Amino acid sequence: MQKSALVQAMARPVGAARIGLAFLALICLATAMMARADDGVVTSYGISTFGTLKYPADFKHLAYVNPDAPKGGEISVWRSGGFDSMNPFITKGRAEAYSSMLYESLLTGTADEIGASYCLLCQTIEYPKDRSWVIFTLRPEAKFSDGTQVTAADVAFSFNLILTKGLPDLQFLLGQQVQSVEVLDPERVKFTFKPNYPKRDLPQSVGGLPIFSKADYEAHHRDFAESSLTPFVGSAPYVLDRLNVGQTAVYKRNPDYWGRNLAINVGRNNFDRIRVEYYADYNAAFEGFKGGSYTFRDEASSKIWATGYDFPAVKSGAVVRATLPDGSLATGQSFIFNLRRPQFQDPRVRQAIGLMFNFEWSNSKLFYGLYARVNSFWDNSDLAAVGKPTPGELGILTPLADKLPMRILTDDAVTAPTSGAMQLDRNNRRRASALLDAAGWTVGADGKRRNAKGEVLRVEFMNSNSTFDRVISPFVENLQTLGIDAYMTHVDDSQETARERSYDFDVITAQFPMSFVPGDELKQYFGSATADVSPFNLMGLKSPGIDALIAVVLGAKSQADLVPAVRALDRALRAERFWVPQWFKNTHTVAYYDIFDHPAVLPPYSLGQIDFWWYDATKAAALKAKGVLR
Repeated sequence: MQKSALVQAMARPVGAARIGLAFLALICLATAMMARADDGVVTSYGISTFGTLKYPADFKHLAYVNPDAPKGGEISVWRSGGFDSMNPFITKGRAEAYSSMLYESLLTGTADEIGASYCLLCQTIEYPKDRSWVIFTLRPEAKFSDGTQVTAADVAFSFNLILTKGLPDLQFLLGQQVQSVEVLDPERVKFTFKPNYPKRDLPQSVGGLPIFSKADYEAHHRDFAESSLTPFVGSAPYVLDRLNVGQTAVYKRNPDYWGRNLAINVGRNNFDRIRVEYYADYNAAFEGFKGGSYTFRDEASSKIWATGYDFPAVKSGAVVRATLPDGSLATGQSFIFNLRRPQFQDPRVRQAIGLMFNFEWSNSKLFYGLYARVNSFWDNSDLAAVGKPTPGELGILTPLADKLPMRILTDDAVTAPTSGAMQLDRNNRRRASALLDAAGWTVGADGKRRNAKGEVLRVEFMNSNSTFDRVISPFVENLQTLGIDAYMTHVDDSQETARERSYDFDVITAQFPMSFVPGDELKQYFGSATADVSPFNLMGLKSPGIDALIAVVLGAKSQADLVPAVRALDRALRAERFWVPQWFKNTHTVAYYDIFDHPAVLPPYSLGQIDFWWYDATKAAALKAKGVLR
């Protein structure tokens, strides 16, 4: 990170004969900056949604990195399924999981702050206090991986690509937000925002978009809307090294990376190579790890974590097994109802189905007690709604009550039901049966539930992960005791992707990764306008009340305004009952070959294994000498 002009001038050594000129320059610069402040325009090295930035203009490195971390070595990880594209910005194809790491943006965040963004490709960000526009001044040293300079024309070009050919829901949002993008000169670009759209997050939204090389795109006649195995040219620390399509992707650190000495990057991007290995299923991936085919594993299977780590490399100490703190939000992992299906139109049906998932039994018998139940879209934070609405929440909800689920003003926030120690909780079964009867799905002579038209209540669970069978199967069995024709269908990853994108499913497992300062992603996940095109609003939620609450959240001007607004939205979303929440844990359960190190104190919002961990060559040589690793 470059120092501000004022700090640079003050720190620069000058001879006695030049002191007067330097002092005069400082006075002129300070006067100019004050004039800009009087005009209501802020010029800075970063921007915060609320409050101030944690790091000053002249910071040396982020607090959670090791500034002396060595460079070198390789970290390898795994992903499931396969890939057939290196374009992660469209719905066509299945993109390689790490393909977006080839690109940088004007601004970047940190792992120890909420709502803060710092200049990366830009040198300064300039905006009025009402944030109705923003000007980014690019760093003159910023270069693409092919050595060409990043210019304002590239920024405008990249924005227009995403606006016209990117994800449909993102196209819609950007079209609502941005009135114009203007190249002021080779190093300055201005975004002007539409007058009636909340502007709190817009400088950071446009500042967070990826930047591509216009010259390379045009020279090679690329099409942003098409799937391709040739990535666009970006400016990031890593470039693509090699691909084995569907099986392996390797990224290498660019030795000529332009930004390696920026304060924001010190102690980061330490590996020479990042390798991604793909496996058909979870068990095969674990066997690959045991055999040393890859070196780092973020363990998501409670059964494997509890019972599988007894192989020789663990016993000898060659593999480290660690539980590390995680202060980030829960992912909102859940079973999702497709509200486009007729059988799920009545919320009583959705509530009844949710009653039959026994988390307590699953956690005890299947998960070894490692998890807590998800209840909120903002679990693991103070943004989660609790109990009855507070006065602040009531002030937001009351004018919208006729557009929201009944009793939203009086009832406790919806929480997942508690079940007993047996797989089938009979009390919950009786409650579910009464709800289905009231919704018009009654049991016939054959034991099946039908509606007035004679249609059977049928629920298909789509599943691409064989290790998830042990979770879904008991749920299906419980539903069958109610007379629901419930069943599980196995699909491969490509089938799952195709069916999700065409909304051809009844129930799937998905996630809702929210943020501590929710922004336009709320419209992508929950907004009516993009419900039929968004790859994130999988349930197809369309609610004028939810739309209005999202607008309140986006319009919050302080943390004090934000908290009740998010809690009100959380309360309303939960009352819609379009999900059956699953589970989360506030720790990372990781295993890795003892060739890596990390800072003693990790930041609260990122594990950072690829970001700021590093390779220990001495440890690696010892394991290779023992034959543990190749």
